[in-house]
Amino acid sequence: MSDFTQRFLFDDTDVRGELVSLGESYAHVLAKHPYPEPVAQLLGEMLAAASLLVGTLKFDGLLVLQARSSGAVPLLMVECSSNREVRGIARYDADQVTPGAGLRDLMPEGVLTLTVDPEQGQRYQGIVALEGATLAECLSAYFDNSQQLPTRFWLNADGRHARGMLLQALPADRLKDVEAREANWQHLTTLGDTLTAEELLGLDNETLLHRLYHEETVRLFDPQSIQFRCSCSRERSANALVSLGKDDAETLLEETGGTVVIDCQFCNQRYSFDAADVAQLFAGGGSTVPSETRH
Repeated sequence: MSDFTQRFLFDDTDVRGELVSLGESYAHVLAKHPYPEPVAQLLGEMLAAASLLVGTLKFDGLLVLQARSSGAVPLLMVECSSNREVRGIARYDADQVTPGAGLRDLMPEGVLTLTVDPEQGQRYQGIVALEGATLAECLSAYFDNSQQLPTRFWLNADGRHARGMLLQALPADRLKDVEAREANWQHLTTLGDTLTAEELLGLDNETLLHRLYHEETVRLFDPQSIQFRCSCSRERSANALVSLGKDDAETLLEETGGTVVIDCQFCNQRYSFDAADVAQLFAGGGSTVPSETRH
Protein backbone atom coordinates (compact mmCIF):
# COMPACT_ATOMS: atom_id res chain seq x y z
CA MET A 1 0.00 0.00 0.00
CA SER A 2 1.76 3.18 -1.20
CA ASP A 3 -0.99 5.65 -0.31
CA PHE A 4 -2.44 5.57 3.19
CA THR A 5 -3.04 7.32 6.46
CA GLN A 6 -2.19 5.69 9.77
CA ARG A 7 -3.40 6.80 13.18
CA PHE A 8 -1.37 6.54 16.36
CA LEU A 9 -2.16 7.23 20.00
CA PHE A 10 -0.09 8.10 23.04
CA ASP A 11 -1.58 5.69 25.56
CA ASP A 12 -0.56 7.59 28.68
CA THR A 13 -1.70 11.03 27.52
CA ASP A 14 -4.58 12.76 25.75
CA VAL A 15 -2.88 13.19 22.37
CA ARG A 16 -3.44 11.39 19.11
CA GLY A 17 -1.59 11.54 15.82
CA GLU A 18 -1.93 10.74 12.16
CA LEU A 19 0.65 9.99 9.47
CA VAL A 20 0.06 10.13 5.72
CA SER A 21 2.02 8.79 2.79
CA LEU A 22 1.06 9.59 -0.81
CA GLY A 23 2.74 8.20 -3.90
CA GLU A 24 0.43 6.97 -6.65
CA SER A 25 -2.35 9.47 -5.95
CA TYR A 26 0.20 12.30 -5.86
CA ALA A 27 1.62 11.10 -9.19
CA HIS A 28 -1.90 11.02 -10.71
CA VAL A 29 -2.47 14.64 -9.70
CA LEU A 30 0.89 15.80 -11.08
CA ALA A 31 0.41 13.89 -14.34
CA LYS A 32 -2.59 16.03 -15.28
CA HIS A 33 -0.62 19.30 -15.59
CA PRO A 34 3.07 20.26 -16.15
CA TYR A 35 3.68 21.76 -12.71
CA PRO A 36 7.03 23.43 -11.95
CA GLU A 37 8.82 21.80 -9.00
CA PRO A 38 7.94 24.42 -6.34
CA VAL A 39 4.25 24.27 -7.32
CA ALA A 40 4.28 20.46 -7.35
CA GLN A 41 5.80 20.43 -3.87
CA LEU A 42 3.24 22.86 -2.49
CA LEU A 43 0.39 20.92 -4.08
CA GLY A 44 1.76 17.71 -2.54
CA GLU A 45 1.83 19.28 0.91
CA MET A 46 -1.78 20.35 0.54
CA LEU A 47 -2.81 16.86 -0.59
CA ALA A 48 -1.11 15.46 2.51
CA ALA A 49 -2.78 18.05 4.75
CA ALA A 50 -6.27 17.30 3.44
CA SER A 51 -5.70 13.57 3.91
CA LEU A 52 -4.61 14.15 7.51
CA LEU A 53 -7.57 16.39 8.28
CA VAL A 54 -10.12 13.87 7.01
CA GLY A 55 -8.74 11.41 9.53
CA THR A 56 -9.66 13.76 12.40
CA LEU A 57 -13.29 14.14 11.32
CA LYS A 58 -16.29 11.84 11.70
CA PHE A 59 -18.49 12.66 8.73
CA ASP A 60 -19.63 11.50 5.31
CA GLY A 61 -18.89 14.10 2.71
CA LEU A 62 -16.12 16.25 1.31
CA LEU A 63 -13.30 18.29 2.80
CA VAL A 64 -11.91 21.09 0.61
CA LEU A 65 -8.73 23.11 1.12
CA GLN A 66 -8.54 26.14 -1.15
CA ALA A 67 -5.82 28.81 -1.14
CA ARG A 68 -5.93 32.01 -3.17
CA SER A 69 -3.30 34.70 -3.56
CA SER A 70 -2.12 37.61 -5.68
CA GLY A 71 1.15 35.89 -6.60
CA ALA A 72 2.58 33.31 -8.96
CA VAL A 73 0.09 30.72 -7.69
CA PRO A 74 -3.33 32.40 -7.58
CA LEU A 75 -5.16 29.15 -6.81
CA LEU A 76 -4.35 25.93 -5.01
CA MET A 77 -7.21 23.52 -4.36
CA VAL A 78 -7.45 20.00 -2.95
CA GLU A 79 -10.47 17.86 -2.19
CA CYS A 80 -10.52 14.75 -0.02
CA SER A 81 -13.68 12.74 0.58
CA SER A 82 -14.58 10.83 3.72
CA ASN A 83 -13.82 7.74 1.62
CA ARG A 84 -10.25 9.05 1.34
CA GLU A 85 -10.43 9.84 -2.36
CA VAL A 86 -8.32 12.85 -3.30
CA ARG A 87 -7.86 15.19 -6.21
CA GLY A 88 -6.11 18.54 -6.55
CA ILE A 89 -5.16 21.35 -8.89
CA ALA A 90 -2.99 24.46 -8.95
CA ARG A 91 -3.13 27.53 -11.16
CA TYR A 92 0.20 29.26 -11.71
CA ASP A 93 2.13 31.77 -13.81
CA ALA A 94 5.21 29.92 -15.01
CA ASP A 95 7.10 33.17 -15.63
CA GLN A 96 6.80 34.08 -11.94
CA VAL A 97 7.74 30.70 -10.47
CA THR A 98 11.42 30.61 -9.51
CA PRO A 99 13.39 27.51 -8.43
CA GLY A 100 13.30 26.96 -4.68
CA ALA A 101 10.36 29.32 -4.16
CA GLY A 102 8.38 28.73 -0.97
CA LEU A 103 4.85 29.48 0.15
CA ARG A 104 5.46 33.17 0.82
CA ASP A 105 7.13 33.61 -2.58
CA LEU A 106 4.42 31.79 -4.49
CA MET A 107 1.32 32.97 -2.60
CA PRO A 108 1.77 36.48 -1.16
CA GLU A 109 -1.32 37.99 0.46
CA GLY A 110 -2.76 34.51 0.44
CA VAL A 111 -5.86 33.22 2.19
CA LEU A 112 -6.62 29.59 2.98
CA THR A 113 -10.22 28.38 3.23
CA LEU A 114 -11.10 25.06 4.86
CA THR A 115 -14.56 23.74 3.99
CA VAL A 116 -16.27 20.66 5.41
CA ASP A 117 -19.28 19.78 3.26
CA PRO A 118 -21.16 16.84 4.83
CA GLU A 119 -23.76 14.85 2.92
CA GLN A 120 -26.12 15.58 5.81
CA GLY A 121 -25.92 18.45 8.23
CA GLN A 122 -24.54 21.96 8.14
CA ARG A 123 -21.66 23.06 5.96
CA TYR A 124 -18.67 24.45 7.87
CA GLN A 125 -16.07 26.90 6.60
CA GLY A 126 -13.02 28.46 8.23
CA ILE A 127 -10.52 30.99 6.86
CA VAL A 128 -6.93 31.83 7.78
CA ALA A 129 -4.34 34.14 6.23
CA LEU A 130 -1.28 32.46 4.73
CA GLU A 131 1.12 34.32 6.99
CA GLY A 132 3.38 31.41 7.96
CA ALA A 133 6.54 30.39 6.14
CA THR A 134 5.04 27.00 5.33
CA LEU A 135 1.61 25.48 4.79
CA ALA A 136 2.11 23.44 7.96
CA GLU A 137 2.61 26.62 9.99
CA CYS A 138 -0.49 28.22 8.47
CA LEU A 139 -2.69 25.21 9.25
CA SER A 140 -1.35 25.00 12.80
CA ALA A 141 -2.12 28.71 13.23
CA TYR A 142 -5.66 28.14 11.94
CA PHE A 143 -6.34 25.66 14.74
CA ASP A 144 -4.70 27.95 17.30
CA ASN A 145 -6.95 30.83 16.29
CA SER A 146 -10.21 28.95 15.80
CA GLN A 147 -10.56 27.66 19.37
CA GLN A 148 -10.59 24.07 18.19
CA LEU A 149 -8.52 21.22 19.61
CA PRO A 150 -4.80 22.18 19.55
CA THR A 151 -3.36 20.67 16.37
CA ARG A 152 0.10 20.72 14.80
CA PHE A 153 1.18 19.77 11.28
CA TRP A 154 4.44 18.69 9.65
CA LEU A 155 4.33 18.45 5.83
CA ASN A 156 6.81 17.74 3.04
CA ALA A 157 6.68 16.78 -0.64
CA ASP A 158 9.39 16.33 -3.26
CA GLY A 159 7.47 15.71 -6.49
CA ARG A 160 7.46 11.94 -5.96
CA HIS A 161 6.19 11.49 -2.43
CA ALA A 162 4.02 13.64 -0.17
CA ARG A 163 4.20 12.92 3.54
CA GLY A 164 2.76 14.49 6.63
CA MET A 165 2.28 14.12 10.37
CA LEU A 166 -0.38 15.58 12.61
CA LEU A 167 -0.63 15.76 16.39
CA GLN A 168 -3.89 16.71 18.06
CA ALA A 169 -4.71 17.23 21.74
CA LEU A 170 -7.80 15.36 22.91
CA PRO A 171 -10.29 16.39 25.61
CA ALA A 172 -8.99 15.78 29.14
CA ASP A 173 -9.23 12.15 30.19
CA ARG A 174 -5.94 10.68 31.36
CA LEU A 175 -4.36 14.02 32.25
CA LYS A 176 -6.74 16.28 34.18
CA ASP A 177 -4.25 18.86 35.42
CA VAL A 178 -4.08 21.85 33.06
CA GLU A 179 -0.39 22.50 33.59
CA ALA A 180 0.49 18.84 33.11
CA ARG A 181 -1.51 18.73 29.88
CA GLU A 182 0.21 21.82 28.54
CA ALA A 183 3.65 20.52 29.49
CA ASN A 184 2.95 17.20 27.80
CA TRP A 185 1.69 18.91 24.64
CA GLN A 186 4.78 21.10 24.49
CA HIS A 187 7.00 18.08 25.01
CA LEU A 188 5.44 16.06 22.18
CA THR A 189 5.31 18.94 19.70
CA THR A 190 8.89 19.98 20.50
CA LEU A 191 10.02 16.47 19.65
CA GLY A 192 7.92 16.68 16.50
CA ASP A 193 9.79 19.84 15.52
CA THR A 194 13.03 17.83 15.38
CA LEU A 195 11.64 15.86 12.43
CA THR A 196 13.58 16.65 9.25
CA ALA A 197 12.22 16.60 5.71
CA GLU A 198 14.56 13.71 4.90
CA GLU A 199 13.21 11.68 7.82
CA LEU A 200 9.57 12.39 7.03
CA LEU A 201 9.99 11.53 3.35
CA GLY A 202 12.35 8.62 3.82
CA LEU A 203 11.37 6.66 6.93
CA ASP A 204 8.56 4.17 7.39
CA ASN A 205 6.02 5.04 10.07
CA GLU A 206 7.27 2.62 12.71
CA THR A 207 10.86 3.83 12.41
CA LEU A 208 9.80 7.47 12.36
CA LEU A 209 7.69 7.18 15.51
CA HIS A 210 10.42 5.25 17.32
CA ARG A 211 12.99 7.88 16.42
CA LEU A 212 10.76 10.68 17.72
CA TYR A 213 8.93 9.05 20.63
CA HIS A 214 10.91 6.01 21.79
CA GLU A 215 10.43 7.10 25.40
CA GLU A 216 6.64 7.29 25.01
CA THR A 217 4.04 4.53 24.82
CA VAL A 218 2.74 4.81 21.27
CA ARG A 219 0.06 2.60 19.75
CA LEU A 220 -0.01 2.46 15.93
CA PHE A 221 -3.29 1.49 14.25
CA ASP A 222 -3.95 -0.21 10.93
CA PRO A 223 -3.43 1.94 7.81
CA GLN A 224 -6.36 3.34 5.81
CA SER A 225 -5.86 3.45 2.05
CA ILE A 226 -6.09 6.62 -0.04
CA GLN A 227 -6.56 6.86 -3.79
CA PHE A 228 -6.85 9.45 -6.52
CA ARG A 229 -10.35 9.79 -7.86
CA CYS A 230 -11.97 12.62 -9.76
CA SER A 231 -15.64 13.21 -9.08
CA CYS A 232 -16.36 14.69 -12.50
CA SER A 233 -18.86 12.93 -14.76
CA ARG A 234 -20.88 13.45 -17.91
CA GLU A 235 -23.97 13.78 -15.76
CA ARG A 236 -22.49 16.61 -13.67
CA SER A 237 -21.36 18.40 -16.81
CA ALA A 238 -24.84 18.02 -18.26
CA ASN A 239 -26.36 19.44 -15.10
CA ALA A 240 -24.12 22.48 -15.50
CA LEU A 241 -25.51 22.97 -18.99
CA VAL A 242 -29.10 22.57 -17.80
CA SER A 243 -28.47 25.16 -15.08
CA LEU A 244 -27.83 27.73 -17.82
CA GLY A 245 -31.36 27.37 -19.14
CA LYS A 246 -32.42 26.20 -22.57
CA ASP A 247 -32.02 29.55 -24.37
CA ASP A 248 -28.51 30.17 -23.06
CA ALA A 249 -27.46 26.58 -23.75
CA GLU A 250 -28.65 26.83 -27.34
CA THR A 251 -26.88 30.18 -27.72
CA LEU A 252 -23.68 28.57 -26.41
CA LEU A 253 -24.08 25.81 -28.99
CA GLU A 254 -24.23 28.41 -31.78
CA GLU A 255 -21.18 30.25 -30.42
CA THR A 256 -19.12 27.05 -30.23
CA GLY A 257 -19.94 25.78 -33.70
CA GLY A 258 -22.50 23.19 -32.67
CA THR A 259 -20.62 21.38 -29.89
CA VAL A 260 -20.20 22.45 -26.29
CA VAL A 261 -17.09 20.96 -24.68
CA ILE A 262 -16.76 20.97 -20.89
CA ASP A 263 -13.29 20.22 -19.52
CA CYS A 264 -12.61 18.96 -16.02
CA GLN A 265 -9.79 21.09 -14.67
CA PHE A 266 -8.75 18.40 -12.20
CA CYS A 267 -8.30 15.39 -14.51
CA ASN A 268 -8.50 16.88 -18.05
CA GLN A 269 -11.48 14.68 -18.97
CA ARG A 270 -13.58 16.24 -21.75
CA TYR A 271 -17.34 15.97 -22.11
CA SER A 272 -18.90 16.97 -25.45
CA PHE A 273 -22.53 17.88 -26.07
CA ASP A 274 -23.95 18.52 -29.53
CA ALA A 275 -27.36 19.89 -30.49
CA ALA A 276 -29.00 16.48 -30.17
CA ASP A 277 -27.55 16.03 -26.69
CA VAL A 278 -28.78 19.44 -25.56
CA ALA A 279 -32.26 18.77 -26.96
CA GLN A 280 -32.28 15.43 -25.15
CA LEU A 281 -31.29 17.11 -21.87
CA PHE A 282 -34.06 19.68 -21.96
CA ALA A 283 -36.58 17.05 -23.05
CA GLY A 284 -35.83 15.18 -19.86
CA GLY A 285 -34.00 12.38 -21.64
CA GLY A 286 -31.02 12.33 -19.29
CA SER A 287 -27.33 12.63 -19.98
CA THR A 288 -25.52 9.51 -18.86
CA VAL A 289 -25.48 7.97 -22.33
CA PRO A 290 -24.63 10.33 -25.23
CA SER A 291 -27.27 10.62 -27.93
CA GLU A 292 -26.84 8.49 -31.05
CA THR A 293 -27.00 11.53 -33.31
CA ARG A 294 -23.65 13.16 -34.07
CA HIS A 295 -22.72 15.98 -36.40
